[in-house]
Amino acid sequence: MSKFALKTALPRYLRQLQEHVEGVAKDYGLDFFPTIFEILKYDQMNEIAAYGGFPSRYPHWRFGMEFEQLAKSYEYGLSKIYEMVINNNPSYAYLLEGNSLTEQKLVMAHVLGHVDFFKNNFCFRATDLDAPKPILDPMRKRDRYEPDRRWIDKLANHGSRIARHVERHGINKVEAFIDHCLSLENLIDPWSPFSGRTPKVDEAEEDKPIEIPRLQAKEYMEDFINPKEYLESQKKKLETQKVDKRFPARPERDVLKFLLDNAPLERWERDVLDVIRDEAYYFVPQKQTKVMNEGWASFWHSRMMTEKLLDASEIVDYADANAGVMAMAPGKFNPYKIGVELYRHIEERWNKGQFGKEWEECDDLDERRNWDMKLGLGRKKVFEVRSLYNDVTFIDEFLTPEFIIRQKLYTFGFSGRNDRYEIESRQFKEVKDKLLFHLTNFGDPYIRVVDANYANRGELLLTHEHMGVDLRQDYAKETLQALVRVWKRPVALTTKIEQKSVMVRYDGSEHSVTPFRM
Repeated sequence: MSKFALKTALPRYLRQLQEHVEGVAKDYGLDFFPTIFEILKYDQMNEIAAYGGFPSRYPHWRFGMEFEQLAKSYEYGLSKIYEMVINNNPSYAYLLEGNSLTEQKLVMAHVLGHVDFFKNNFCFRATDLDAPKPILDPMRKRDRYEPDRRWIDKLANHGSRIARHVERHGINKVEAFIDHCLSLENLIDPWSPFSGRTPKVDEAEEDKPIEIPRLQAKEYMEDFINPKEYLESQKKKLETQKVDKRFPARPERDVLKFLLDNAPLERWERDVLDVIRDEAYYFVPQKQTKVMNEGWASFWHSRMMTEKLLDASEIVDYADANAGVMAMAPGKFNPYKIGVELYRHIEERWNKGQFGKEWEECDDLDERRNWDMKLGLGRKKVFEVRSLYNDVTFIDEFLTPEFIIRQKLYTFGFSGRNDRYEIESRQFKEVKDKLLFHLTNFGDPYIRVVDANYANRGELLLTHEHMGVDLRQDYAKETLQALVRVWKRPVALTTKIEQKSVMVRYDGSEHSVTPFRM
């Protein structure tokens, strides 16, 4: 990026347009970080996109692979990146050179919606570098909320740290270890920034002498009721229980943190794993709010464009560009479309008073269809929702049967009888459950460390919380291989395959699957 880093400033007419769009956004009540727009050619845009939106990252082959995929997709006309924006303070956003003025307006309005969401949604408080951890009250902010989110600098520092290891140990060795770490980057606890600290074991309590329970007896009967042989046997039993205490004391969901604290890693390996974990946590809020974030930005770009920013000559161009973003093919899930329509649905309901006990208890379809109390609370409500919800709670609370019908949502699956994918259900509960299932934990499995000294052999034992879907065997094997590389001892995982409890194990050379009693 250094070759063209100084040639990306906006021309004057776009700076003036930015000031105009920002003024309109503030009039609507949006509250965003200072936003720096830069204009890039398509190959520069692809390079930035390959780095996840950042101008500099650590050296690794996957970024080159992603660049090639993006470049080929653009050249063949399969996709086009209109904009990118980074959760940073100040926020950085990129415009594509060659876009029409209408498209640049659209992108600027969309970006400011994103930056407002970054600043105000509670999930993104986890990316405040100056916030005390854990964040027990994510909605509490200082009067002037200007958090330290210099993630561009932080990720550039990550790149420098790993580059130093490459110089010392060689690109092949470091890159191979990064490959293993990236196989494990989703084994974190997304809610740990908002969780109270794990209570530490009281060392003084640990060093206390063992108290042997005695049977109640009068003093003259003590030697008969609690003989010496009995007390010795009880003491040995309690000592055995103390020695056999499992570590960790409770299942640990942040597997990467556990490995950082306990795996026998070299200093450079620990530093690389720490970088991967840091960056994994940076991207978590974006995964938690994909539908809400894209929906919020689309909600405001459509409002600003159609009410304030467009003139009559630009309507058709805007409609064409917007339709390409909002299109949802049959069988596909478009977070832009579902998000913006659900915000509009919420705004309409709260404007008309379609909430509360009376609304919920009304069974008359005609009355519900014409229900309008003219409360005008929609704008206030959508801003409240933007701050307090993530995708799962957003869908869980505000998805309604009326919305499902209006948007023609359904579940589908593969029919063995007809050898094709078919609609399974249009019922509200089935559609909602399917959406929530795919959004919960971003579709990743729940994996926890349960024993770091399994069978007293120093092996690492993890467990998979089975939720009706078996782990993919090939993914599980690759993950176990990566864990063995980090733990440097055999690793086992308990799960269910075809409704049977099994233990999948890798000892460093061979995979095995054996029955296991949960």
